[in-house]
Amino acid sequence: MSKEPVAVVGIGQTRHVAARRDVSLAGLVREAALRALQDAELSWADIEAVVIGKAPDFFEGVMMPELYLADALGAVGKPMLRVHTAGSVGGSTALVAANLVAARVHGTVLTLAFEKQSESNAMWGLSLPIPFQQPLLAGAGGFFAPHIRAYMRRSGAPETIGALVAYKDRRNALKNPYAHLHEHDITLDKVMVSPMLWDPIRYSETCPSSDGACAMILTDRAGAARAPRPPAWMLGGAMRSEPTLFAGKDFVSPRAGQDCAADVYRQAGITDPRREIDGAEIYVPFSWYEPMWLENLGFAGEGEGWKLTESGVTELDGDLPVNMSGGVLSTNPIGASGMIRFAEAALQVRGQAGEHQVDGARRVLGHAYGGGSQFFSMWLVGDRPPDS
Repeated sequence: MSKEPVAVVGIGQTRHVAARRDVSLAGLVREAALRALQDAELSWADIEAVVIGKAPDFFEGVMMPELYLADALGAVGKPMLRVHTAGSVGGSTALVAANLVAARVHGTVLTLAFEKQSESNAMWGLSLPIPFQQPLLAGAGGFFAPHIRAYMRRSGAPETIGALVAYKDRRNALKNPYAHLHEHDITLDKVMVSPMLWDPIRYSETCPSSDGACAMILTDRAGAARAPRPPAWMLGGAMRSEPTLFAGKDFVSPRAGQDCAADVYRQAGITDPRREIDGAEIYVPFSWYEPMWLENLGFAGEGEGWKLTESGVTELDGDLPVNMSGGVLSTNPIGASGMIRFAEAALQVRGQAGEHQVDGARRVLGHAYGGGSQFFSMWLVGDRPPDS
C-alpha cells in the first residue's frame, strides 16, 4: 500500500527573542499553534493528534511539560506524542507527525517544537561535569571547535570563511521579522574582530539563546484540497543517528548525515542536489558548519564546501541560497530550531517567505542535527505532490 502524500497547510512562529517574560511556556506554544491554525484556516476541532518536541527538560527545569501543555495545544482527549533527539528534535518531531499522516493513522496533525531558554542556562547545561567528561570545554562551542579546526586543516579553507557565513546570515535575518537577531549595523569587519570564544569560533559566528516556538499543520491529500492556499508537499524525509563516540567516527562529515541526505534524495528522485534543489535551510549553530554540511549533504565535494560560501553561491541571490531566514545563527530556541528550518523550507515553496523569498523556489531542503553530531533529520518539500 502506497504512502499518503503529506502536505504542509499551516505554519506559525512566535517572534524569537532573548526572553519572552510576557508568557508562560503554555502561552508561548499556544501562540505558535494558533498562528498555524489561522494560516490553515482550521480550528482545534480539525486537529486529530498533536506531536511536540523540545530539548532536554533540565534546560527549564520543568519535567515532562507536555502533560500540562495539553490544554494549551488543544490536545485534551487526543493522542499526543513527545519526541526528543537533542538539537535535531524540531526536525524529527515534524517527521514523526508526517509519518502519522503518511501511514493514514491520522488525517490532520499539529506538530510543534519550542524552547524557553531564558528560564535555563543552556551553555552550562551542555557542559557535563566529571566523571562524564574531562573539564576541557564550556558549552557546545567548546565541543565543536576542534572539529571545525579539523575541517580547516583537511580542506585548506581560509580563516575568513566563518565570518562570511555569519555576515550573510545576519543580513538575511534583517529580512525576517521573526528572527531573534536584527543587527542593522552588521559589517564583515565587525564579525571578524568580535571576541574569540572557542578558537576559531568568534562571538559573532555563534548562535544566540532564544525563546520561541514553531508549529505546522500537516494533512493528507483530502485536507490539502480544502486548504485556502497552495501547500508545501513532502517529497522525502529521513532520520539517522550514530553514537557520539566510536572508533573511526568522522566528526567533520558524519556518516549518519550522509546516509540521511542520501535517503531523502532517493525518496524525492534527486540525483544532483546541487542542481535540482533551489535552496536549503541548514542547521548551522556555528558559522563554519555551513561549508561542512554542504559537503556532508552532497552539495559539494570533499574540501569544496567553503568555495561555495566564498564565491557567493549561498547568498540569498546565489545559485544555492542557504539559510535564507537567517538560520540558527540568528535564531536559536534549541528545541524549535530544527522545526524552524523545516517550516522555513515549506514557506519558500509556498511563496510565503516575504522579503527573504527565493524567486522560483520549487524544492527546498530542511535540515537539523543534534547531540555530538549524532542525530540527523531532514526533509525535502516541493510545490507539487510527489506523484505529479
